[in-house]
Amino acid sequence: MSLERAAAYLKEKGLEDRIIIPEHSSATVAEAAEALGCEPGMIAKTLSFLQGDRPVLILAEGTARIDNAKYKARFQKKAKMIPFDAVEALIGHSVGGVCPFGVNEGVTVYLDESLRLHDTVYPAAGTDHSAVRLSIADLERACPDAEWIDVCKV
Repeated sequence: MSLERAAAYLKEKGLEDRIIIPEHSSATVAEAAEALGCEPGMIAKTLSFLQGDRPVLILAEGTARIDNAKYKARFQKKAKMIPFDAVEALIGHSVGGVCPFGVNEGVTVYLDESLRLHDTVYPAAGTDHSAVRLSIADLERACPDAEWIDVCKV
């Protein structure tokens, strides 16, 4: 169901033809890079956080890590990941396929500056066997309300 939800969202943006369904799992950065034949950094991993009771997604370069000091400076609170068993209910996609496409209402999406290290990135498309090949401009088109932030270190 999550793939269909993400695909419907991407179709509205004219990007449904960018969806890739690899034969092998794309659930982790390493698996996705291998399945897609790209560098791990080109995987746009989606990190899920709670800010109070509000779910937040941050897309970041595949090898990037949250910089706790930058995160706290930006959001005035410590980074708190969404518990594994609550991700699907809060976001609308299950772990391994979390993406910013077709998420539940009220989920805020941010794009980390680390993504700009690459011309092309591959976020998931709702399942652990999916990806979307996007230029940075296409990613911005797919996430028009997303704000660029700098909370990661590569």
